Amino acid sequence: MSSSKHAQLAEKLVKDPSRNDWHNNSIWWVRKNRDKAVFGIPDWEKLRDTVSEIKDYVLANLHDLLIEFEKNALANGIQVHWAADAKEHNEIVHGILARHSVKKMVKSKSMLTEECGMNHYLEDRGIEVIDTDLGERIIQLRHEPPSHIVAPAIHLKREDISETFHEKLGTEKGNIDPQYLTEAARQSLRKDFLTADAALTGVNFAIAETGEFVVCTNEGNADMGAHLAPVHIASMGLEKIIPKREHLGVFLRVLARSSTGQAITSFSSHFRKPRKGQEMHIILVDNGRSRHIGLDEFRSGLKCIRCGACMNTCPVYRRSGGHSYHTTVPGPIGSILAPNKDLEEYSDLPFASTLCGACSNVCPVKINIHDQLYAWRQIIGKAGHVEGGKKMGMKAMNFVLSKPGVFNVGGKIGRSVMRTLPFVVNNNFNPWFKSREMPAPPKESFSEWYSKNRKS
Repeated sequence: MSSSKHAQLAEKLVKDPSRNDWHNNSIWWVRKNRDKAVFGIPDWEKLRDTVSEIKDYVLANLHDLLIEFEKNALANGIQVHWAADAKEHNEIVHGILARHSVKKMVKSKSMLTEECGMNHYLEDRGIEVIDTDLGERIIQLRHEPPSHIVAPAIHLKREDISETFHEKLGTEKGNIDPQYLTEAARQSLRKDFLTADAALTGVNFAIAETGEFVVCTNEGNADMGAHLAPVHIASMGLEKIIPKREHLGVFLRVLARSSTGQAITSFSSHFRKPRKGQEMHIILVDNGRSRHIGLDEFRSGLKCIRCGACMNTCPVYRRSGGHSYHTTVPGPIGSILAPNKDLEEYSDLPFASTLCGACSNVCPVKINIHDQLYAWRQIIGKAGHVEGGKKMGMKAMNFVLSKPGVFNVGGKIGRSVMRTLPFVVNNNFNPWFKSREMPAPPKESFSEWYSKNRKS
């Protein structure tokens, strides 16, 4: 079990107001780009309904669609593997690489391999893994996990990246020019592309009808790795399947708009069969997904297409940072997926939310994220995994809010204390005060104001 929970892990970002504000504004900028993109097309809500219904169909027919995909992929010359969990996935990847005496593999961003801990597994066995997405490469050089599923290094400023590149790549110290830093990463990675013995990509969508899979990137690194290496491995969560190629268009339209505000990703690469002389593998990974489908109240969480929109809008994520979630997929969507893996370990995450519903409003596949966060809270409470302090606080709130007289008297006392003895609440023992200004206490409650003014 993690020794630290969300509130404690968020302290690092909360204690640095300037970085906290910068992190919040950076992510909100992405959210605003999303809004401009989706409000610019008249059929956005129809697109959301369509992809949501397709995903509902997928979850209801997952077994048949996966078997259909396997049959067609095998016919295309792709070798198909099934992995029950992270351990089996890593063993399959290692087995393929060992057969080809691979010592270096380039990887295009795959949250599934992060979920499986693949990099460390392979490195422990003498295989060098090079992440080739710029954001992933930055955090790999820093030995950090990603903080966002689309922009894994969004928690870092240019100064942080410049220092890392100076230390690891020998760039000019103090040079924070983005073009200079990007070019330095490109030149370093070009050597790795040319000398790698294998390439691994993630999978955004796999099409049952044709046995092909699609990888969406903005940097072209997935293509570079897959087209140069003699061995291409694709790692795919079971839920990434879609029924037909004709369905792909609507998913591509909502993915990029929800993710970065683009009309479409720069590269939407289709892989249907290995080129002559190449070996192509795809690993279909369960790792708790089939168990999640069995949870009627939470199964729609597997509709997620990993756009990150829920993170970009979430006020808690923006202020606490992705690393505070201590799980591969952070933010609201991670908070409804993680408890299925280990209820006690991730019991804090469903409480890292205001339940404002913004996550559900922006979700392109219409997952009712805030409803599921609330439902997980009930389950966690009944299982006895709520922290003692929170449990006592909830009991106190229940007592106060269920007794109008106590509520009214308590409100008067609280307002009086905040006016006359502000230091009682304006201190670091008050979690709210740590990162916010306390509001000025009103002279009267709404109930008092209403009683005086309701006739008029």
